[in-house]
Amino acid sequence: MSVDWSPLKAELAIWRREARVLPIWWRDDDAVKDTRALAQLTGLAETYGLPVHLAVIPKFAQASLIEVCRSPWAVAMVHGWAHQNHAPEGQKKAEFGWPREGAADEIQQGIGALQQMFGAGLVPVFVPPWNRIDADLVAALPDLGFAGLSTFTPRTARLAAPGLVQINTHVDPIYWKGAGGLVPPEVQIAALVQNLQDRRFDRTDNAEPMGFLTHHLVHNNDIWSFTEACLGTLLDAGAVPCNLHDLKGNLP
Repeated sequence: MSVDWSPLKAELAIWRREARVLPIWWRDDDAVKDTRALAQLTGLAETYGLPVHLAVIPKFAQASLIEVCRSPWAVAMVHGWAHQNHAPEGQKKAEFGWPREGAADEIQQGIGALQQMFGAGLVPVFVPPWNRIDADLVAALPDLGFAGLSTFTPRTARLAAPGLVQINTHVDPIYWKGAGGLVPPEVQIAALVQNLQDRRFDRTDNAEPMGFLTHHLVHNNDIWSFTEACLGTLLDAGAVPCNLHDLKGNLP
């Protein structure tokens, strides 16, 4: 696969000339157990020195993930409860996108289950499946034990609710609206450059780490290759890796 990275490299060169800092973090969704694909993911994280934050589905999480997250290159977060769609008919998929009885209880059950598994290693950030969550549940998250919320697209404010820091993802290489393969690289690179320019011109918040989102269980070779090359390009240009576990007392 031949990819033209020159537009991204040109924008990153401007960042270096202007001594700008680009914090980046990596989130990977739907972890439930150790697999060959997960080993490939954490191996890449170690190679690049960029920890991968595993959004773990609490209801189906298996003990094999405990050993995975003993590595400094994999940290666990809370990915809903059962990754079950509860959206009304005709609406976009969501587990917690609409008010429903028992939703807060499921979230509390989820963080409790993963705290038992990972102890202090768990990052108390809630990742709602399909990146959608009802506003009333957002407001309830701090009382349920969460310090952060992560969805998709640039945040509009640092705090999603009092005591709850929003740290989103911004790059997703998977073509979900298509056949599930790789989004055309030129489309992704153009969007990434636009994201960087929005940060550079203060149209969006550059204090929010730029989030790279993956789903290791559904990667094909093109997605793996793009992920590796994109992360490598960003880090080679001076992007600063973020580990939200180390920052959980003072999330950016």
